[in-house]
Amino acid sequence: MRTINIFDTTLRDGEQSAGVNLNLSEKLEIAKQLERLNVDIIEAGFPAASKGDFISVREIATLIRNCSVTGLARSVMSDIDAAWEALREGEGPRLHVFLATSPIHRQYKLKQSKEEVIETAVSAVKYAAGKFPLIQWSAEDACRTELPFLARIVEEVIQAGARVINIPDTVGYISPGEYGKVFQYLRENVPSIDKVILSAHCHDDLGMAIANSLAAIENGAGQIEGTINGIGERAGNAALEELAVALHIRQDHYQAGTRLKLEEISRTSSLVSKLTGMAVPANKAIVGRNAFAHESGIHQDGVLKEKTTYEIISPELVGFHSNSMVLGKHSGRHAFKSRLEELGLAVPEEEIKPLFAIFKDLADRKKEMTDDDLAAIVLEERLSKDQQFYELLQIQVQYGTNQVPTATVTLSGRENEVVQEAATGAGSIEALYNTLEKSVNGTVNLLDYRIQSVGAGRDALAQVFVKMKYNGRETSGRGLAQDVLEASAKAYLNAVNRVIYLEEKTKVAL
Repeated sequence: MRTINIFDTTLRDGEQSAGVNLNLSEKLEIAKQLERLNVDIIEAGFPAASKGDFISVREIATLIRNCSVTGLARSVMSDIDAAWEALREGEGPRLHVFLATSPIHRQYKLKQSKEEVIETAVSAVKYAAGKFPLIQWSAEDACRTELPFLARIVEEVIQAGARVINIPDTVGYISPGEYGKVFQYLRENVPSIDKVILSAHCHDDLGMAIANSLAAIENGAGQIEGTINGIGERAGNAALEELAVALHIRQDHYQAGTRLKLEEISRTSSLVSKLTGMAVPANKAIVGRNAFAHESGIHQDGVLKEKTTYEIISPELVGFHSNSMVLGKHSGRHAFKSRLEELGLAVPEEEIKPLFAIFKDLADRKKEMTDDDLAAIVLEERLSKDQQFYELLQIQVQYGTNQVPTATVTLSGRENEVVQEAATGAGSIEALYNTLEKSVNGTVNLLDYRIQSVGAGRDALAQVFVKMKYNGRETSGRGLAQDVLEASAKAYLNAVNRVIYLEEKTKVAL
């Protein structure tokens, strides 16, 4: 039985999903949960890409101690230097350096010959070897690269010091049979292949990311790269939860497994979904809400008689549990704290009292509190407490079918001053957002607005996600409340506060 290393790139490739913009606090929360999930490597970002990315990679590398943290770099000395400065304090720092190898990339992007590409790759790996104890090298667009050239450059970078070789299907182009043959060819034609771990990084443009990843394992890959919920560029990456459960359920076939704590999958998926604003489709394998639902009469009859007739995965395996303890307005602090611990929400003792007060206030207005409610309020308070430059004090919206919607807002401002404004709009949300824009001293361009419920029922919490540009910087925000308008206002201010927080954090770091 082989153990496959799991390389999680949710915080790098996953964050490149259109509309996703995680701040430092959110990245740290995801990194801590990935550590609890027990991934082997966390790709925390691209340190040379921006000051914000550099800071977040450095913070994650300093925080995480039970798995290796890596950062991406082009085959450029300045990128490698930036990655080293960000990762040097980490536990087992490693570098992920890449260079395109396919004819189309060599001709149009790099404008280099085969010999020049090899020279660039080797120089970068040799330079990095003087800093990093472990180097992973990736052949960007490997699957459209001529196999003899791919084998040649892989041998050269191994000789230069690379110890993990990644063969990405960068554009999701290849089929499982073809992908397996690439790994087989490299194993047969690269003299030093036994010195390295082969890695697979598959995109899902043709819906074959998981099939390709499994084909790579069957043909010698010892590491798989992917993201939680399969998020990422374009159609996304291989979904790591699907891969891990497939290996677990079909150990008989693949003769391989992972170190992942499968019971943490549900919690990790939910956290990533909440913080990125990317809802998990109901029919998503492993973590979709319908993954363990049976509506067909024939299926229901079979499951009632014997679960394994139609259920090859138990919900408990991946962390879905029925909640036997119902919390409400009469619940005590001990029950509240115990439930948080059961949900894996590690809350320091000093934070329990204010969170319990929020819980009691909400429980007075809701019939009962679900696990989703608890997770949402804990996460919301934890991630917003250090970003309250603008805080919502009061809103009032007047709306009628035969009158112009008008909003009045009272905020606590950046210097603790009280800001009051009013404005109109074509609808309630527009009136509210027009008022907020007047309040925050900046130009706001709203790019996206989404709302979803947390749980079910008329008294469910509303969670609003917004994407906007504030003073020229793209940002996103999230707000939670029972009232849709209040949640909308909180999401707007959260997005604005993120920009201010990042600017302040960057100033301190510099």
